[in-house]
Amino acid sequence: MAASLLHLCHCKPHTQPILLPNLAPENTITTFTNTTNNLSTVSYRSSSSNVSKLILRTLPLTRPHVLNHAHSSSSQPSVAPSETTSTPEDPLRIGIVGFGNFGQFIAKRLKRQGHIVLATSRSDYSEYCAESGIEFFRDIDQFCEKQPDVILVCCSILSTETVVRSIPMHKLKPDTIFADVLSVKQFPRNLLLEVLPPEFGIICTHPMFGPESGKQGWAAFPFVFDKVRIAENSVQGQKCAQFLSIFEREGCRMVEMSCEEHDRHAAGSQFITHTIGRILSHLNLESTSINTKGYETLLQLTENTVSDSFDLYYGLFMYNVNATEQIENLDRAFETLKQKLFGRLHDILRRQIVERVPLQGGPTKPREPNPTTYFLPNNEEMKDLSSFAMPPPQQSKNVASASPHRRDSRSR
Repeated sequence: MAASLLHLCHCKPHTQPILLPNLAPENTITTFTNTTNNLSTVSYRSSSSNVSKLILRTLPLTRPHVLNHAHSSSSQPSVAPSETTSTPEDPLRIGIVGFGNFGQFIAKRLKRQGHIVLATSRSDYSEYCAESGIEFFRDIDQFCEKQPDVILVCCSILSTETVVRSIPMHKLKPDTIFADVLSVKQFPRNLLLEVLPPEFGIICTHPMFGPESGKQGWAAFPFVFDKVRIAENSVQGQKCAQFLSIFEREGCRMVEMSCEEHDRHAAGSQFITHTIGRILSHLNLESTSINTKGYETLLQLTENTVSDSFDLYYGLFMYNVNATEQIENLDRAFETLKQKLFGRLHDILRRQIVERVPLQGGPTKPREPNPTTYFLPNNEEMKDLSSFAMPPPQQSKNVASASPHRRDSRSR
């Protein structure tokens, strides 16, 4: 007869009939669980004889849960709780390298989802971490000895290479995953492929939000990622999926994109936005009592861009191969716009604007021809604003011819 077993964990003393192989149905079995000593006493009585008691020792579970094994076959081996592998529900150990504003911003959401957060940085954030339930390390070696599942690089673009090369890789687990959050992607991808051991996982990410724009939540913000080197169908692949699910659960719009495509799009959007904001900041724009919506947008753009460090803007230019092309495109676009403006300054149209025009319906009188040379250059000669400079006044021929006579009279 096949065995049928109902197994309850953390249960109170109970009596339960259980059917075992080769036992007649009329045989009864009584079990009693001693939760203090982790001992179970099993006895049964048959019509023919009494069988001595069997003492079974149960293993303590690592965490409270209930197992329900119904109709299990006697040929299927049972797995002890201590032998089970980690599941996606287990919290990740995420180590943040560079615990500035953005690192702290990310750490809050990681903690809120129940993950274990470690941090290291050049500055001392031990007091902040103690208040936030985060373990802080001033020593990078001690940080790596904790062997986090994921190392999240949150330092600046300019310092990334120095920081990554200073990490003692030999103290980390062989399946450690490295992730970055830089605003450029080809640079950190190539750096991590060069520096990290081949078994380490690499995922390049760019959260398209920050402490200011994402302070009310991350919902609907794009989260760009590229799984550069991840061993799929493995523990590393499971941890990578669990790491990405953090941002998905926060409502981010997950966008899987190659590093090359990201940098091409970022140069035409993020870098141009920062460039225009930096240009406007040099105009010292001020709010007025008649602001339009468009002008308010420009003021907000200027404020947002200059609030970031110039190192960030320089990093967007220096470490994105597409940024130089965008600077040249912007310069050509401005020159084209100026040519369109200056090209429409026709001589006759300009005279109508500069000279007085009679009121409509009023008396008109014929205009006397202006003997002086008009100062505006023609269409072909106009290049920039310097073309409109008025030439210095020239003395008339009569004045020039009279000058020697006056000098002669003075000499007498």
